[in-house]
Amino acid sequence: MKTIILSLCLGLLLISCKEQPEEQVSATPEVELSTAEKIANAHGYEQWDSVEKIAFTFNVDRGENHFDRSWTWEPKTGMVTMMSAQDTISYNHQKVDSTTAQVDAGFINDKYWLLTPFQLLWDAENSELSEKTAQVAPISGDTLAMLTITYKSEGGYTPGDAYDFYYGDDYKIKEWVFRKSNADEASMATTWEDYETYGALKLAKTHKDSAQTVNIHFTGIKVN
Repeated sequence: MKTIILSLCLGLLLISCKEQPEEQVSATPEVELSTAEKIANAHGYEQWDSVEKIAFTFNVDRGENHFDRSWTWEPKTGMVTMMSAQDTISYNHQKVDSTTAQVDAGFINDKYWLLTPFQLLWDAENSELSEKTAQVAPISGDTLAMLTITYKSEGGYTPGDAYDFYYGDDYKIKEWVFRKSNADEASMATTWEDYETYGALKLAKTHKDSAQTVNIHFTGIKVN
């Protein structure tokens, strides 16, 4: 009898254990990336923290006229060196003063052309973003999505200016429009082409206008 009772008790204990609800483990929900983040990541932004130094030469060809200047930048320290036919100047981008402000303005301009996808995130505090779907790109005539960044009216080197970025399903920029002071009409429109990978960065080396009269391109790109 004791054996039967013991067996019944063990059976009830096993049933009770089986009936205990399994502990629910809630998965951490994935955070949906913004369009700006997707564009930046499509160009290698997720690996930017590993970049110690980036070097490039900014070239502009207008007809028979050519202009170029070269840069090296150490993002972690802020050190920048500009090399042109006239001079070589080194300074700290994080400590700009009246003697280096003009050179830094050139650096900001040239770096913007090369690393604009990252500027969408770097300039978040000084700008606003808006989006539109199914927009006709100004040069190719392709129907693409568009992201617009509009800078605030105070601060920075281009206060109040706006840029329209036309991008594909892969979130890589195909064309862009610069609109001075957020005007309705474009001040300049160029392609984003000749993409090449440097380390983890995917950079467009060439920008041309619709008439092929302006060719802004990069040479000597090195990423360490």
